[in-house]
Amino acid sequence: MQLAKFRELAPEVDIVITTALIPGRDAPKLWLADMVGAMKPGSVIVDLAAERGGNCDLTRPDEKVVSENSVVVIGYTDFPSRMATQASSLYAMNIRHMLADLTPGKDGRIVHNMDDDVIRGATVSFEGGLTFPPPPPKVQAIAAQKPREKAKEPTPEEKRAAEIAAFRAQTKGQGLLLAVGTAFLLVLGAFAPSSFMSHLVVFALACFVGFQVIWNVSHSLHTPLMAVTNAVSGIVILGALLQIGSSEGLVTILAAVSVLIATINIVGGFLVTRRMLAMFQRS
Repeated sequence: MQLAKFRELAPEVDIVITTALIPGRDAPKLWLADMVGAMKPGSVIVDLAAERGGNCDLTRPDEKVVSENSVVVIGYTDFPSRMATQASSLYAMNIRHMLADLTPGKDGRIVHNMDDDVIRGATVSFEGGLTFPPPPPKVQAIAAQKPREKAKEPTPEEKRAAEIAAFRAQTKGQGLLLAVGTAFLLVLGAFAPSSFMSHLVVFALACFVGFQVIWNVSHSLHTPLMAVTNAVSGIVILGALLQIGSSEGLVTILAAVSVLIATINIVGGFLVTRRMLAMFQRS
């Protein structure tokens, strides 16, 4: 049953650490060769039972083995000596904090405060008397916290009323925006040429539809959507390049601005997408 569960989990795990040892006997085999073969390339197995043969079929004492499917099996038996630097750093840090507690004035004078649990626990004798073993550490009583009141769950009628109110507010805002836009187009149409108005109407509708589409997309999909809209920005650049050679100065300026903005969108989209994908890649 245990091996069957390990075999089921093998394709999903990236790191396996085995520690099973039986005194006076060889280490039991818990991670078999077929489980190693089912793991993803680049996965790591750390066999801490390598000194007694290891819990993995591919373990070799004091060696690092790479399987056919690029799984690394580490069978070192001298891990304590390999951690000398980290152990020394941790020990030195503890000693430094101990000395800081013994010299609170930072003047080199030792103040042996027996009310300090750390100093008291490290003291064997003090002022001619035996102080070992130390008393149990003082535990500060924590007042019982009052249970938090659960938020009242709205009834179906209240949920429905809230949805209707939100829909009405959203519809009201969109209607007001549409009315203002229509009035602006009517005023502009009275003075602008017909060719300009046709392009402006298409542009305004594209902005409106694009805003509605993007606004209703889930936040978790914004990065994939950004990658897709790079293609749309490419189309914008192509269209703007065709208009840059226009004889009208305003059209040329708008086309140049469109090329600039679309280029920024494409470059930024690729940079953000690449950064997001790098978060899921193994270093």
